[in-house]
Parts: sequence; structure tokens; C-alpha cells
Amino acid sequence: MTDATASSSHASSNYHPLEHRSSLGKVFLPIFLIVILGGLGYVGYALSQDLEVATSVPWALLGLALLIALGFEFVNGFHDTANAVATVIYTRSMPAELAVIWSGFFNFLGVLMSSGAVAFGILALLPVELILQVGSGSGLAMVFALLLAAIIWNLGTWYLGLPSSSSHTLIGSIIGVGLANQFLAPQGTATSGVDWSQATSIGTSLLVSPVVGFGLAAILLLVMKVLVRNKALYEEPKGNKPPPWWIRGLLIFTCTGVSFAHGSNDGQKGMGLIMLILIGLVPTAFALNRTPDAKYVQAYLQASSAVETSLQKYAKPGVTVTDAKAEVSSAVKNKTWNDQTTVALQQFIHSSSDQISKFPTLEAVPTSLVGNMRNDVYLIGEALKLIDKNKLLPMQGADLDAVKAYHGAVDNATKFIPLWVKVAVALALGLGTMVGWKRIVVTVGEKIGKTHLTYGQGASAEMVAMITIGAADHLGLPVSTTHVLSSGVAGTMAANGSGLQWSTVRNMLLAWVLTLPASIAISFVLFVALRQLF
Repeated sequence: MTDATASSSHASSNYHPLEHRSSLGKVFLPIFLIVILGGLGYVGYALSQDLEVATSVPWALLGLALLIALGFEFVNGFHDTANAVATVIYTRSMPAELAVIWSGFFNFLGVLMSSGAVAFGILALLPVELILQVGSGSGLAMVFALLLAAIIWNLGTWYLGLPSSSSHTLIGSIIGVGLANQFLAPQGTATSGVDWSQATSIGTSLLVSPVVGFGLAAILLLVMKVLVRNKALYEEPKGNKPPPWWIRGLLIFTCTGVSFAHGSNDGQKGMGLIMLILIGLVPTAFALNRTPDAKYVQAYLQASSAVETSLQKYAKPGVTVTDAKAEVSSAVKNKTWNDQTTVALQQFIHSSSDQISKFPTLEAVPTSLVGNMRNDVYLIGEALKLIDKNKLLPMQGADLDAVKAYHGAVDNATKFIPLWVKVAVALALGLGTMVGWKRIVVTVGEKIGKTHLTYGQGASAEMVAMITIGAADHLGLPVSTTHVLSSGVAGTMAANGSGLQWSTVRNMLLAWVLTLPASIAISFVLFVALRQLF
């Protein structure tokens, strides 16, 4: 059977799953619209409250940056989440209209309940000096280059109906910015460039997850065939007849799980970018987690004191440092450690903590000091990472525990996400899910395999995607919903002996291969151009 014949065979019946309507969709739509309006009201109110402490607000630039960042999540919604609903639509488990609203709602919930670990894991790829100077021209160029490059590639692949990865695109954009930053740096100037160890870790998760999706979905389908000997589960759905109640329940459950996991994992990328925007444009309001809790400052100072004591044990006698901050900054940029670094970090922690100790809470810190204080604390956190992650200073036992505890307190002060940011991203992702989803749904449902998606195939692919994405979210690693689910569908087609439409598989592989170099190139060019503009 040719690919063209296979594709047309999916639509041989007068009934098409995308045309299935349900009165339930009309019931849920007003509820979702009420949630959206309420969320928008909350976002506007909370943002205005936070901006009250800002000394000045560049309204036009802030509005443009937030609009582009939320636009990235909106595109992410209809580009990636279409994968979650394809299986329930093509197995007749849910009408298309209701499935999209359902998925959008659980994307919304997933974002709200996310931890933030993925957001800051991705931002760790960025050059440290650009994060420390995010309010400068180069920092703003970085943020806009990242966002625009990701949106351009996502829209291009969506237009062609290719299930490309938003995660893949964003990682490529970040690498492009890092390379451009090194390219533009004056000769002899130390720049941190791309954190290749972090890039390798994230790249491995993006590379392995589709293979896991393909293999596990295939195995799960074969196991299901042995344990559940119901021929109807492995045949093409007839007309608009839904599957047996238990398989339908499983399919809806896995669609819900994938949607929730997608929101929790992918939504964090937008959160991290929005926090960069806020820190860069309105540092007095967002550079520090200005908690009014006095106990937090006390715990922070105790943790910093414990690390000072631990570092003293590793400091060699007679070593002197003239500029502690410069020495620590150099170590972070070059990812190196020497005797001067140990002494410098101890001194830098002491001076930073001494400044913080003058205030009862972080909320009480004067706006004029917030930016510099935040940069100092952030730089300390990056230096601590060289100890507890990179093991450049061989600490053990209680000393290493003290470093990890203090690192947690430092991250809590600089790596935080206000609730209204989560709500704004959740709204953008949820709305995006309900718009433009058909192109990707048709590709997953009709163009990967040569035969129609069966109940068993849909359940296997969704179950594996839900578990894989959820596990990655727990580990703080970004994965591609698109790659995991579409490769899972391909795996079930291969295991079922139904055959694959190699033209689609070839295009998907081509998009997967090209996404990284294309997004690197686009963000590189944009960063260089925007550096001149800003």
C-alpha cells in the first residue's frame, strides 16, 4: 500500500473523528472562558501590586516582552498539546471539540502545580554574565533572540504539520545565544559561553526520550495483546462507536495525564523566560524573592555561616585575595577552582551575608540595593554549583551537606516564580491548546501509520508518554511531548505490523535533526542583530 493510499484509507468512511461534535463541549467552553477571564483579572491585579515597589517601569518594552513570551507558550500549546488529544480523538474516546477543551484545562492545572525545577534547569544553560546583566542591552538582546527564534521555528514546523519539539527549539536557541555571546566578546575576555555539561544532560534527555517512547510503547502493546485477548481493541474503530468503557476510561486518563504533564514540564520554559524579562526590566520588584518572613533571613544567615566555617577547613594558610568578587566571577565563567577561589568565596559569602543581615526581612531591602544584592547572591549560587555539582572542590560529609543546604537557600532567594506568572503561562498554554491543533492531530492520527490508530495503540502510546514526561518533570529535565508521543505511536504501528508511512516518518526525523542547528542559527543571527539595536 502506498503512503497516499494509506492516508486516504483513513478517511474512506463518511465519518471523520475531527467532525464529531458533542453537547458537552458547549457546556465546558463557557466554564473555561470564565476561568480565563478570572485568571486575566488576577494576573493584572497581582502584577500591578508587584510593580508598586518598582522605581521605574518601561511599560512599552515590558508589555512587548511579556506578549512575546506568552506568545511562545501559546504556540507551544497548539503545537505540542495536539499530540495529547490525537489518540482520544482518533479512537472515538472523546469528541474533538471536548478533547481539546479538556486537554487545555489540564494543561492549565499542570502549569499551576509545577515546581520550577525545569525552568531554572534550562536557564542554567545561559551564559552567567548575561543573566547577571539581564537588564543591559546584551541581556535584553538575549531574551528577545531566544523568544523570537523559538516562535519562528515552531510556527514554521506547525504550518508544515510537522510534530517538532518546542523543548528542542528552545535549547537550540539558548545554545545559539551562548555561541553568539562568545563570538562577540572582545579577544582575551573571559566569557562563560554555553554550559556544555548542562547542555549534554538536557540533550541526552531529549535524545533518549523518543527512543524510550518508541520502544516502551511497542513492548506495552505486545504485552497487552498477550494479556488482553480482545480482538476489537486491535482493530480500526467502526464509525463513531466509542471503545469499551474500560479502554475508553484508560485513554481519557492517559490523555489527561499527558496534558497535565505537558503543562507541568513545558509550561516552565515560559516561566523561566518571563522571570528573566522581569528581572531585567524591573529589577527592583523581581530581582529578589522579597519574602516578609523574618525566619527566612535567619535561616539564610545560619546556612551561610556554616559554609564559611566549612570553607575555612579547605583554605590554605597564607593565601590572599585582593578582589573576592572578581575571583569568584572568574571561577564561575571558566569553571575552574584554585586556592584563591576557596578564600575568595569565603570572603564573598561573608560580605554578602553581612549586607543582608542589616535587614529583618528581604522585603525590607531598599530598592536601590536589590539589583546588586541579587547579583551577588546569584553569583554565590553559581560558585556553590561548582562544589556540589561539578565537584571542583572535593568536600565530603557534613561540609558538603552545609554547601547543599546553603545552595538551596540561595536558590530560594533568586530562583522563584510568582503565582501570577504561573497563571499567565497557564492561560497562554491552555488557550493555545484550543487553537490551531488540527494540523498536528491529523499528522499523528493519520499520517504516521499506514492503518488507522487502534484503541490498544492509542492507550499504549499515551500511557508511555504520560509516565515518561512525568518522570522527566520530577527529575527537572525537559523532554519533548511531541517526540515522546509521536514516537510512541510509531512504535505501536511497528509492533502491530501495520507499517509506517515513511514519508511522514522521514519528515519528522528531518525536523528533529534540523531543529537544533536551525534554532541555533536563527537565535545566533537575532542576538547579533539585536545587540546592535539595544
